[in-house]
This record gives sequence, C-alpha cells and structure tokens, in this order.
Amino acid sequence: MAVILQVVGLVLGVVSWCLQSSCTSSQVWKVKSQGESVSNSQWTFEGLWMSCAATSLGSVQCSRFKTVLGLPVHLQTCRALMIISLLLGFASIIVSVLGLKCTKIGRASDQVKDQIALSGGVMFILSGVSTLTAVSWYAARVIQDFNDPLYGGVRFELGAGLYLGWAASSLALLGGSMLCCSCRRKNSGPPIRQFLYYSSSGRGQNIYRSAAASDSSSSKAYV
Repeated sequence: MAVILQVVGLVLGVVSWCLQSSCTSSQVWKVKSQGESVSNSQWTFEGLWMSCAATSLGSVQCSRFKTVLGLPVHLQTCRALMIISLLLGFASIIVSVLGLKCTKIGRASDQVKDQIALSGGVMFILSGVSTLTAVSWYAARVIQDFNDPLYGGVRFELGAGLYLGWAASSLALLGGSMLCCSCRRKNSGPPIRQFLYYSSSGRGQNIYRSAAASDSSSSKAYV
C-alpha cells in the first residue's frame, strides 16, 4: 500500500510541475473585459512577463514589460513565487524518486528511504502553496480592480492561466500529502529484554541468555 501511495503521489507531483510550467509561461492570466470593448474582434490579455493583443484574423502581437522595478508589487511577487515553486517542484521530483521503496540506492535502509520520500512530499506541498499564493493573490487584484468604481484603467477578467495554477497547486498538495502519508512511522512494540546469566566453572566462564517472558506467561501466578 505504501508503494502505491508513493507512486501515485509522484505521478501527481510530476503532472503538477508540468502545469506549473504552463501556468508560469502563460500570457492569459487576465483578459480584457468584453463589456468595455467597442468591438469583439480584438482581445487583450496579459501574463507575468508580457502583454498581448489578438485579432479575429489570427494575428497576435506581444510586447514584454519594459521595466521590472516599475511593475506592481503583486506582479513581481507572483513572478518570484512561481519561480520558487518550479524549483521546489523539480527538486522534489528528484528527491521523491530517490525515496521510493521500489528504487534501490546503494545500501540505504527503509528508514532512510522513508525520510527521503517524506522530504520530497514536504517540498511538493511547499511548491503547491507557493503556486496557490501567487495565483490567488493575482486573481484577488484582478477582481478588486474590476469591482472598483473609481478604477480608471482597463478592466480585466480572470484568464485561463490562473485556472492552470489552481489545478497545479491542488495536484501538488495532493501528491505531497500522499507521499507524506506513505511514510507514517509504524508503532514498534516494547523492546525485548534479555537476561544474561554468568556461571563460572573449571572450563571457563559460560554465558546463558534468556529472553523475557511473554505477557501470557507473566500473567500467571504460582503459589
């Protein structure tokens, strides 16, 4: 059962990392509201890195943001969070593969492999939290500007890139949780006590080893 949880968690983590990559490079984090457009033949959409305009004829023109320091704080923070989530996701994939019970790495014990898999699961969870924070913060700003009656700029709506981010974060959190659950520490019984008896004889010193009595035998009383 633990092996199945680890494999499924790793697969979900890999899929989430692919979705995170698509979300980071997507230019459709927000789309210009059609309610303010004079004609429906042109669309404007933006991402983390550039702004694009498309027409009904199929032509798309994109321009990168010319400045970094002049960008809004939430946009710079979302960039950093998405990059961090990609790095954490890539590292967690490698760590999780090394911690699988079905992989052999030298003479690593099962306890060491469980700790490695647990580390990979925690990194998956951190990656999902970073992505979830970025897309949720960006979406909150889009909704706030759209509903603000005093906002004088162009009003945008939520784009497909945000939904990719939410899906990626959900899969990363689920995959990381499955990896962590597969490494639950088993309850070990009480240590077996052994008694050593020494006896000296002419031939030397003999050592007799006796195991501790079981619970059934210890519960009996003799008079």
